[in-house]
Amino acid sequence: MSQPAFSALEPLPFELVFDDGEPMENNAHAVQLQLLIDVTHRAMWESGRTEFHAGGNNFVYYSMEQAWEVASGRLYFRGPDFFFVDQVPRRPRKGWVSWEEGGRLPDLILEMLSPTTEKVDRTTKMDLYARVFRTREYFLWDFDRLLLEGYRLEGDRYQPMQPDSQGRLRSEVLGFDLGAWHGPAWIVYPHESWDSDWVRLFDSDGRLIPQGALAHAEEAQAELKRLRSLLGERGE
Repeated sequence: MSQPAFSALEPLPFELVFDDGEPMENNAHAVQLQLLIDVTHRAMWESGRTEFHAGGNNFVYYSMEQAWEVASGRLYFRGPDFFFVDQVPRRPRKGWVSWEEGGRLPDLILEMLSPTTEKVDRTTKMDLYARVFRTREYFLWDFDRLLLEGYRLEGDRYQPMQPDSQGRLRSEVLGFDLGAWHGPAWIVYPHESWDSDWVRLFDSDGRLIPQGALAHAEEAQAELKRLRSLLGERGE
């Protein structure tokens, strides 16, 4: 398998492709991606970390050979559904090009399973992420079974993570727990929400990391619920 190419001394003889025009598997996958990006930004802000990249559903280039294959129309690999790279400058990117990032590749990857992708996610991609990307943590989220799996890289293989008593998995990369949560997600329209089961982040105390864009609204709702409960206890 090709190893990453970390530098290009001359301009590429072809243009890098950053959009294949294919949407995500379904709307739930698209909302989950935006939700993960949103809460990851919030989590990093809370922990004082400013140098990182959180993205997904775009191309990740790890070698010149792969870039040539894509440019030639053989889109055999696009990129993870969601990925996180630690300790890199915050700046806009069309995609992730390893040789323009000092050879860096994702530290954490999450793939959303579907009947058409599950086999590849568990075999071809899993091997690529372990042996070539050297991605430290790999997560799989199954919407149908509401099952979250986590794997940590040991040598050149992934070993399963053990969930805690609430079924959550600790990410050493993020410094937060990943777990399934049922509730509303506000992504496209702040006045509309979509109740479903989502992968969310939790801190070490078990607190749900609120959505960044609507953090104050979520916190206000939680505080209102707490006050109502308090008033109920007092009989007011």
